[in-house]
Amino acid sequence: MPTSPHLLLLAALLPFSAAHAQTAPRPSLSGDWSGEVATLELTFHLQDPTGGPRTAKLDIVEQNVAGLVVDFQAPGDSVYLRLSKPIAARFAGRRSADGRQLNGEWQQGLRAFPLTLTRAGAGEATGPKRPQQPHAPFPYQSADVTFRNEKAGISLAGTYTVPADMGPFPAVVLLTGSGPEDRNSTLFGHQPFAVLADYLTRHGIAVLRFDDRGVGQSGGNVATATSADYTTDAQAALAWLRAQPGIRKNQVGLIGHSEGGTAAIGAAGQPGGPNFLVLLASPAIAGDELIVQQSLALARLQTTDIAQLAAIEKQQRAMTQLIQQTPNDAEARTKLLAFYHLTDNPTAAAQFEPKLQMAISPAYRHLLADRPALTLPKVHCPVLALGGSKDVQVPAAANLAATTTGLKAANNRDVTVRELPGLNHLFQTAPTGGIAEYGTIEETFAPAALQVIGDWITKHTPR
Repeated sequence: MPTSPHLLLLAALLPFSAAHAQTAPRPSLSGDWSGEVATLELTFHLQDPTGGPRTAKLDIVEQNVAGLVVDFQAPGDSVYLRLSKPIAARFAGRRSADGRQLNGEWQQGLRAFPLTLTRAGAGEATGPKRPQQPHAPFPYQSADVTFRNEKAGISLAGTYTVPADMGPFPAVVLLTGSGPEDRNSTLFGHQPFAVLADYLTRHGIAVLRFDDRGVGQSGGNVATATSADYTTDAQAALAWLRAQPGIRKNQVGLIGHSEGGTAAIGAAGQPGGPNFLVLLASPAIAGDELIVQQSLALARLQTTDIAQLAAIEKQQRAMTQLIQQTPNDAEARTKLLAFYHLTDNPTAAAQFEPKLQMAISPAYRHLLADRPALTLPKVHCPVLALGGSKDVQVPAAANLAATTTGLKAANNRDVTVRELPGLNHLFQTAPTGGIAEYGTIEETFAPAALQVIGDWITKHTPR
């Protein structure tokens, strides 16, 4: 999703200490662990299976941050949790005698804050229920797979689900939005791609979903990746899927959510592209304009004051222009500090550093320069484009209208565009659409949206 809410007010960390020798097996740390640093509640979701590998993710609800990938080590009674993106930070602690707490420090720069993480008890949840989350046993085949992106020289890892019936089957690849995401598009405890893959596979459609490059079990560097790189990942996934037995090779499509739609559109305009596209909350207006409209949509949830909204729009346009006109990262950083009046305030500047780094990152620069009006006219396959009426990250009305215009320029006659009432950017039924609601809503993916997607694919993939 564009401008993913991964903005932490954290600073750099000291490196990990040397690993301690593990003298005996310890109880698994799998579970949800929460604690407070200053006024921020941190929730770590730890996976500590026997035999490994250990994985962890971090949510900070107050900052609309979820699913940040964390390096997780647990030698002996020690526990180390290290965050490297969007900026470095580290927890170093030890298990309590009863195993219910991790006592230690949260380190940021030259400062350290005491932090005690408490495990959620049996049957206790750190957030709302997720009633749509699929659970085994499944009425279909599911396997962990890897495939190569030879152009990038990396291997990508994912999950491949195939209906249990006799094939051959149509198939789709799921493409995540912006920011580092795993194969399930995990966010605030939701796994929308797991829910979508489960629904489609139960309805006769094979599905490949995979970890972003540099995330989970996939190779590559997420820090330097842009939607152009993700387009090559989509192409590699298409080629792998078409090579699988039991798949109708002329009925293989891409489903892209948010910036994943940008990658899908890029792949569709090249040889060997998909046979159909499903665009979910996909940007279709210019990238720099998208940032402005997103900021205004978020601001309108807080105010109706015309002067305030005008000031926000003016500031956002000036900020995006500054970044685009300053290709040197160091120079852009200096100008942004001056732009936000932080040059003589090192404390505030340090807190703002994560936002500065995001603003000058390759992915953000690429987003600002994105011009879907140039790529949509190259798409000639059938397209389903959906948006939620309460989407504040990729506002539906403007982007769906631009999608229609772009595909008309391609003389594409098989296009279905729908705005789904009451749904937010994640296609949840939402009160206002605000980002802070994502984690509090129990619904992961509106059933009505799932049905629209499944029915459209089934209609476009007859035997």
